[in-house]
Amino acid sequence: MTVNLPQLRAFLAVVDAGGFSAAAAELGMSQSAVSHAVASLERELSAPLLVRATPARTTALGERVLPHARLAVSAARSVERIAASATETMTGIVRLAATPTVCQGLVVPRLLRHWREEQPRVTVRVFEGDSAEITTWLDEGTADAAVLIDPEPGPGIQLAVDGYRALLPRDHPLAGEPAVDIRDLEDDQLLISPNGCEARVRTIHHLAGLRFHPTHRVRDLATLISMVQAGIGVTILSEVSRTLVPPDLVLLPLAPETSRRLVLTGPQHRPWHPALRTLAESAADLLAHTTSPSNAY
Repeated sequence: MTVNLPQLRAFLAVVDAGGFSAAAAELGMSQSAVSHAVASLERELSAPLLVRATPARTTALGERVLPHARLAVSAARSVERIAASATETMTGIVRLAATPTVCQGLVVPRLLRHWREEQPRVTVRVFEGDSAEITTWLDEGTADAAVLIDPEPGPGIQLAVDGYRALLPRDHPLAGEPAVDIRDLEDDQLLISPNGCEARVRTIHHLAGLRFHPTHRVRDLATLISMVQAGIGVTILSEVSRTLVPPDLVLLPLAPETSRRLVLTGPQHRPWHPALRTLAESAADLLAHTTSPSNAY
């Protein structure tokens, strides 16, 4: 026995409209097509479902089949609505904001590769800015999503716990050590990027009981790294910057230890872009197949 949805829809339309002609108009079909669909359903059930009269009415069997037919058609419509909603969430352009180290390190590039493979109908456009700019862009709607650093509790996907490291030339006296204490760098000129990281570098100095007095503040990350290469000083970068470190520099664990949380999220006070929830779920799936969020990137 094979009962299909077109048969059930035709049967319900005749019952609800009171006749085959009215049902055909409602369904946008010819009367003969409606009649054929109902007749084929009756053949499958080996008994008549309708009394062909004016108006048409159900037989005893038809009366018993009717609620189940309604349930089946309703369920099919629900599936169609879910599918339509899913299609909407899997298309569109999402504007993603992040800091330069996050954009140029492993976090965003790996996400972009994953999303291109898993969600090819979603286009992600990346905007670089400092922490304050990113927050403003997200609040004002310039960006649809952001990778925020240590955001307030709320919806989002934690991408990584990102520790801070010392960036030194390979010929630095401490370059061969397994780790570096910030107190051992007190005589080096300190180069700092004046964005969200500066507050955390201040914290490291405070924990070590040191006065924070950077020699230079350099906004551009590439310039900062070039200055360390030139021997002008040393700097402190996050672990996600490791892929940006050239061969003549080393990135070493730093004490006192401190870290930051990188969280993919949308705006707090506006609805999220429909496709962003799909991207967030995809990012969570990527993390679920890594060892742990702290070393996923």
